[in-house]
Amino acid sequence: MGERISREQVLHVAKLARLAVTDEEVDRLTVQLAAVLEHAADVSALDTTGVAPTNHPVPLLNVLREDTVVPSLDQDEVLAQAPAAEDGRFKVPPILTVEP
Repeated sequence: MGERISREQVLHVAKLARLAVTDEEVDRLTVQLAAVLEHAADVSALDTTGVAPTNHPVPLLNVLREDTVVPSLDQDEVLAQAPAAEDGRFKVPPILTVEP
């Protein structure tokens, strides 16, 4: 596997990404990025004539269920267990304050 990216280029990319990298990391990243670029070159070399562009490798189906009414918990019973309730709802402390 030949290097398609230099140490200097890796250092430049690290600087752009604001990453502090050690000499060991630069050496490792140079090899790893070269492998990524080599793979990208292999993919680019494929003949894709007649292959339609896609945004997902398999067809997506709507997996939502029907919205049907089913028995649920009794509202009064649930609110009776709450620390505070008001007008049929849970009462919670305000998160926003109004400045005078």
